[in-house]
Amino acid sequence: VEQVTEFLLLGFSSFGKLQPVLFVLFLCLYLIILSGNFTIISVILLDRSLHTPMYFFLCVLSTSEVFYTIVILPKMLINLLSVLRTLSFTGCATQMFFFLGFAVTNCLLLGVMGYDRYAAICRPLRYPVLMNWTVCGQLAAICIVSGFLISLVGTTLVFSLPFCGSNKVNHYFCDISPVIRLACSETYISELVIFICGVLVLVVPFFFICISYGFIVHTILKIPSADGKRKAFSTCASHLIVVIVHYGCASSVYLRPSAKFSSDKDRLVTVTYTIITPLLNPMVYSLRNRDVQLAIHKMIGKTGFSLMTS
Repeated sequence: VEQVTEFLLLGFSSFGKLQPVLFVLFLCLYLIILSGNFTIISVILLDRSLHTPMYFFLCVLSTSEVFYTIVILPKMLINLLSVLRTLSFTGCATQMFFFLGFAVTNCLLLGVMGYDRYAAICRPLRYPVLMNWTVCGQLAAICIVSGFLISLVGTTLVFSLPFCGSNKVNHYFCDISPVIRLACSETYISELVIFICGVLVLVVPFFFICISYGFIVHTILKIPSADGKRKAFSTCASHLIVVIVHYGCASSVYLRPSAKFSSDKDRLVTVTYTIITPLLNPMVYSLRNRDVQLAIHKMIGKTGFSLMTS
């Protein structure tokens, strides 16, 4: 039996003549994602008033989101216009490894950001000690290293399976579920291990965030002034919106015991978290956040002034 050496990404081929329209739509969204996240990263790096743990983690998250979209979207855009939608065996494994690595990193970072909000609101006096720069650096490094170690486990489990039948991946990138479906041996053990990893990555941080927010709400309710309550909650609202969309979509695709589900619905949900979440991140944080808005205005003012003087 001949081994599969390359995969054919079916992507949005079932949409036929609508593909050029999707290309324009996704290209615009991709450019907004890149410019939005680069704006957040530049503003946080350049504005000293944003050199706090909360914005440090937001900067790491935005950087991770940029790489996460670079792994998937350019190839998806090329495939919307081309007839050759193939990806080599190694290319597919590489794409899965980096996609999962950045995706898991993002999940873990959101958990750490929940802890940061808890420390800032519930332990304000100890906050400078709890979240000093060494701790922040270590937490970010743990998120990234853990993300790629978990990704390595998942990718190895998938690609150590024999592939000898169809090579048609019913998706627009090499995701676990559509690829594992093509294996020509029993995938039960691999799927079970991947499912357990999914539970660890999605449920544990989410549970942790829920507990953090339980304490945060309890603390906020004890603040006497209405203005203080509003201020404390507004710093959390941005994080909560991103968490709900991110974990909600990812859970609906990955927290299922079997790969035998329809991929068409998956594709729509996956579009939400491969395109909408990275798009949501800068929008939510810049639209809801006064500090970021002020920093953006300052940066525009400075660059505008320097352009006029040069």
